[in-house]
Amino acid sequence: MFRAIMLRALVVLGMLGCFGCTSSFCQTSKSTNGDPASLVNPLIGTTNGGNDYPGATLPLGMLAWSPEEPRNHPRPKKAGVPGSMRDDRGRPAAPGGYEYSADRISGFSLTHLMGTGCAGASGDIPFMPYVGVMDSSPADDAGAEKYGSTFSHDNETAQAGYYKVKLDSGVVAELTATSRTGSGRFTYPKGKPAVMLIRSAYSETGSTDAHIHIDAKTRTVSGSVTSGNFCGYIGTADRRSYYTLYFVAHFDAPFLSTGTWQDSAVKPGTSEASGGTTYGEKGFVPSGKGSGGWVVLDTAKSAAVGVRVGISYLSEQNAEANLRAENPGGTSFDAVRERAHAAWNQSLRRMQIEGGTHDEQVVFYTALYHSLMGENLYSDVDGRYFGMDGKVHQVAGPQKAQYSTFSGWDVYRSQLQLLALLEPDVAGDFAQSLLNQANQNGGEWDRWTHNAGLTHVMNGDPAAPAVADILAFGGKNFEVKAAYQSLLKAATVPTEHDLSNEGCEVECVGQRPSLDKWLSLHYIPVGANAWGPAADTLEDVTADFAISELARRVGDEANRKQFLERAQYWKNIFNPQATPDGGYIQNRNADGSWPKFDPASDEGFVEGSAAQYLWMVPFNAKGLFTMLGGMDKASERLNAFFYNPDGSLAVTKSGGLHAELDNEPSIETPWLFDFLGQPWKTQEAVRKVLNTIWTNSPKGMPGNDDLGEMSSWYVWSAIGMYPEIPGRAELVLGSPLFSKVTIHRPGRDIVINASGAGTSSPYVQALKVNGQNWTKTWLPESFVERGGTVDFNLTGTPDKRWGTAPEDAPPSFEP
Repeated sequence: MFRAIMLRALVVLGMLGCFGCTSSFCQTSKSTNGDPASLVNPLIGTTNGGNDYPGATLPLGMLAWSPEEPRNHPRPKKAGVPGSMRDDRGRPAAPGGYEYSADRISGFSLTHLMGTGCAGASGDIPFMPYVGVMDSSPADDAGAEKYGSTFSHDNETAQAGYYKVKLDSGVVAELTATSRTGSGRFTYPKGKPAVMLIRSAYSETGSTDAHIHIDAKTRTVSGSVTSGNFCGYIGTADRRSYYTLYFVAHFDAPFLSTGTWQDSAVKPGTSEASGGTTYGEKGFVPSGKGSGGWVVLDTAKSAAVGVRVGISYLSEQNAEANLRAENPGGTSFDAVRERAHAAWNQSLRRMQIEGGTHDEQVVFYTALYHSLMGENLYSDVDGRYFGMDGKVHQVAGPQKAQYSTFSGWDVYRSQLQLLALLEPDVAGDFAQSLLNQANQNGGEWDRWTHNAGLTHVMNGDPAAPAVADILAFGGKNFEVKAAYQSLLKAATVPTEHDLSNEGCEVECVGQRPSLDKWLSLHYIPVGANAWGPAADTLEDVTADFAISELARRVGDEANRKQFLERAQYWKNIFNPQATPDGGYIQNRNADGSWPKFDPASDEGFVEGSAAQYLWMVPFNAKGLFTMLGGMDKASERLNAFFYNPDGSLAVTKSGGLHAELDNEPSIETPWLFDFLGQPWKTQEAVRKVLNTIWTNSPKGMPGNDDLGEMSSWYVWSAIGMYPEIPGRAELVLGSPLFSKVTIHRPGRDIVINASGAGTSSPYVQALKVNGQNWTKTWLPESFVERGGTVDFNLTGTPDKRWGTAPEDAPPSFEP
C-alpha cells in the first residue's frame, strides 16, 4: 500500500546489507516449538520501505513503545525535492517512526502504526531521556540536534516484547509492554543531570491540542494529545484531528525539578502546559510549535529510573485504571518483560515449524509476529471506548474487545484470513468492531480507519471481503446478519458521500465512490469519483463477490445470485483489442469508448500497472482465461508476465509488464498457475520470492508491510498454501518451506508434513490429504473447518504430471 503516495513524497530509503545469523544460513534447525519468540527479529522490515517498527508491544496491542527518529538524519537534501518537504525537519524518518539507516533518536513514543505509507501516524507522547540543561525549547529543535541523541546499532537490541538501546549520550533505554501499558527503565550516566522530556504534543503527524501535568509529590506525569492527520499532506480531507490519547506515567525516582515549554517559550519550575503543533500549511509539523514538559530525576540512590505508563483513548482515569489492572505499582520491569515474552510465545506457538535453516525460521516467525501487530486493541479494561460518532461505547454480547486500525485495501487479501485461522474469536471481535464503526458512522464502512477516525485512504470497498474472509475462516462470534444487511445496503443505495468527489483521488469519502455509475453502467468510468477507475471496478467486483458469499452463508439465495452476477462486471472493462498482443482490462469512458492505453502504465490503476491488474479476478480465473482466448493463450500471457525472455523469473523490479511481488496488486498472481494446470510454476515462483526478496536483515521485507499484509503472504507461502479467493476458505497449494508445520486452532489441528522440504526443493511430486492420494491443487473449505493432515512429497525437479488435469484446478465462480 501507498507506493504511489510514497513516491509522491519522495521518500529516500536506506539500503543496508544483511546482518546476524549468516553463519548458520546453511544449517538445518530442528523444532522451534519451545521458544519461537526468541527467533523474532523486529529489525526485519525497518528499511527498504518496510516501515515496521522495532519497539515493544504485544499481539494486537494498544501500546507500542518504540523509537522515533527525525527525517533529517542522515539524509542530505536532494535536488528537485520541493522545499516544503525537503525542509520538513519534524517529519519522522519513516512512517513507522524508525528507519534503520537513520542514526538519531528524538524520543520513544507510546503508539505506532505498523508498516504503513504516507508520512506515518500515531507516534504519540514521545519520552526522551536527556543528559544536560534545559535552556531552550524543544519546539525549536525539530531535528533533535540538541534534545535527541545519536546511537549505534551495535548498542541496540530488539526482541519480541522488548527493546534496548544505549544512546551516545550515555543513557541506556529499555522498553517493554503489556496490552495497554508500558514499562521503561532508563539508566543515566553518573555525575550528569538526569532529565526526562515528555514531548506531549509531538505525534508523528503533529497535533491540534496537547496537555501535560507534572505532580512532583506523587512522581506522576499525565496528559493527552489530540491528533490524526493520516495522509493529511495529500489533501485536506484528512488534515484534521480525530482522536485524543491520554496517558499517566508513574516514576520510581523523585523529581528534583520540573519545567514545561509552549512553542518557543521555556518555563522552568512550572508543571503544566498546553498547546498542539498544528498541521502547518501543508499537513506537516511546523517548527517552533507545540508543548511538553520535563522532569529532572534524582539518581543519587540508583542510576536506573523506572517508569510505568498507562494509556487510554477515553480518559486519564481510564489510563490509570488500565495501568492498575495490567501493570500495578510494585511490578518490576523484568516481570513485565518476561510476561511480554510469554505472551508472544503463546501466540506464535499456534504455528509450530520444524526444519528449515535458522534464517528461514527467523524470517518465518518474524513474519508471523508482524502479521499479529496490524490491528490495535482500542477498548479499555472496562470495555469502554470512544466511537466514530464522538460518543462513549461499551463492548457488549460475545464481543470481548473493540479494535481499531483497519487498512482494508491491504489486509483483506490474506492477513485477516491468517488471523481468523489462528485466533477466530479475536478475528470475530474485529469483524464486530468494523460493524460497530459503521453503525456509529451512519451505516457507512470506511476502507481505512485509524483510532476514532475515518480516513478513506485507498480505493474500493474492502469491508465486504474483510468480513467475508473472517467468517469463512472461522470468526463467527459477531452479528453476521447485521453486518451482511449493512454491507448489502451500502452496495445498493448510493449515499451523499458516494456521489461526492471530496478527497479523491486517494481519499474519496464514499464507501462506494460513484455507486450510481456502477448501478447504471456496470463499471466505474473515466471521470468518476475514483482513484483509478479500472482499479476501482476490479475492487468493486471483489466486494460484490464477497457479498454474494455472505448472502450464501446467511441463506439469501436471491442476492447470492444477483451479486455473483455483479461480480462479473469486470468483463465490461475488458478490451479484447487493447493491444496487438491481446486484450486487457483498462479504463473505459462513460460512453463506452476506450481511451488511449499502455499496459505498462498505471493510468486508471492504483499502485500497479494494467499488466499487473489484469489478473485481479481471483474468484473467476477460468472466466478470465476464457476472455484472454482460452487456456493456451492465458498460459502464454501468464508465463510472459512471470518470466523474462531468457527464462529467468521476473518477480520484482522488472518493469510494468511483469509481476511486482512487493505490493498487493500482484501477490495473488503466482497462484494462478494452479488454475492453468501448471502447479510446478506456482511452486517455483513462490519459492523464488521466499528465497530472494525475504531475508533476515533490516531490508528483508519487500515494500510496505501494510499492517502485516505482506508478512501474512510470507507465512501462507512458507506453509505451502494461500487463501486465493476472497470471502472463501479454499486454499490454493504451493509447497512448504519446512518439513513440518502444525497449526493449532480450536477443534482439530492442521498438520503439514513435507518429505524432502528444503530451500532448493519446491516441487510437489505427490500429495496426500488425510492419508488419501490427492491430485487437486487446492484444499476445500471443509479442510479449514475440520482440520486434518497434508503430506507433501517434494523434490528439486519439476514434476509436470501432478495436479495438471483440468479437474485438479481450483474452482472458479460465475453464474
